[in-house]
Amino acid sequence: MAESLIGSEIIKLAGEIREKMSKGEKIYNFTIGDFDPKIFPIPEQLKSLVGQAYNEFETNYPPAEGLPELRKEIIAFSEKNQGLKWADNEVLVAGGARPVIYAIFQCLVDAGDTVVFPVPSWNNNHYTHLSHAKQVFVETHAENNFMPTAAELAPHLNDATLLALCSPLNPSGTVFGLEQLTEICDLVLKINQNKKEGEKPLYLMYDQIYWPLTFGDIKHYDPINIRPEIKKYCVYVDGISKSLAATGVRVGWAHGAAHIISRMKSILGHIGAWAPRPEQKAVANYLNHPDFFNFLKNFKTEVNHRLMGLHQAFQQLKKEGFLVDSIQPMAAIYLTVQFNLKGKKTADGKTLNNTKDVTAYLLDEAKFAIVPFYAFGASNESDWFRVSVGTMKKDDSENIYLALKNALSKLS
Repeated sequence: MAESLIGSEIIKLAGEIREKMSKGEKIYNFTIGDFDPKIFPIPEQLKSLVGQAYNEFETNYPPAEGLPELRKEIIAFSEKNQGLKWADNEVLVAGGARPVIYAIFQCLVDAGDTVVFPVPSWNNNHYTHLSHAKQVFVETHAENNFMPTAAELAPHLNDATLLALCSPLNPSGTVFGLEQLTEICDLVLKINQNKKEGEKPLYLMYDQIYWPLTFGDIKHYDPINIRPEIKKYCVYVDGISKSLAATGVRVGWAHGAAHIISRMKSILGHIGAWAPRPEQKAVANYLNHPDFFNFLKNFKTEVNHRLMGLHQAFQQLKKEGFLVDSIQPMAAIYLTVQFNLKGKKTADGKTLNNTKDVTAYLLDEAKFAIVPFYAFGASNESDWFRVSVGTMKKDDSENIYLALKNALSKLS
């Protein structure tokens, strides 16, 4: 398993970028789904609370399921902001969302089981591989904002154990519409109703780590609010990593049926993948504090300013006749952009034969570093890319527009 584990395309690309930057090149590095803490620092009060917890000697092991006071605050937060009601034994705290996702796979998926997930999507292929399971990729399309439909998923679900979904979606920054998600929920329920006695259910993992980061009139929808009866099949992934720019603070959590959460707790307890006790104490004191929502409001404004600036730059380039496009920002920290440049020739006569060539050209000529959707499981022929704005300065859009226009103008 370990010998055949595929390395991250994003990390590989990041290595190339670091090499260029070490030589003094100015690179617009929008590859990593993370934040520059100097541009997007965590809330000052949260930082103070973390330090306070260390000063108060909160440095021993936390309970395997998370501190009781944090679970209590998570339950209150979820009910207040999403209308979801959870019992104490339906919440599990971990060191960010990744251990939660790993535990979901290890808990629900046996070797040889089938896991279905749309592509592009983040890391589902690797978690499936770690579980010795079979993976089914369902390619999504720009006309649906790269969100899967029930019709696209249906042919693959009858024999599946797990359907892995994410909204808002990494990498596209797009979301499920109400009708779209309702149809998927109804499909999952119908498949489970038709299961024979003793047959393994079809479970749904719903990664909503970006749900507070929606913009304008965009609304986040979740399965249980749509179809309450799906709760026994559904496990949610959540946390503060993205909503508080706190990727390194490592506090995430899962919601789900008690019998699933208890097994996940056992798995993570053996691994020791809990969130550090001081950070748990701090988040417990901060999660429902008014400052959280004040921070979030300003944070979303800053993120959306960058996303819209880039989107407008791409639309201007498109208007000027360049073969690019972008999808209106909806959520998260990502902009979906298109470079339809295969077959174009560079100034020195080289042909851009594939997406790797296009990616390299944009990096070399425009100093614009982004991640192609094939790094998230999409077809190698896809000409769509993820732009992550977590490291973007507020007024970079104009300079990026000029750099791209210059690079695109050199192609023939």
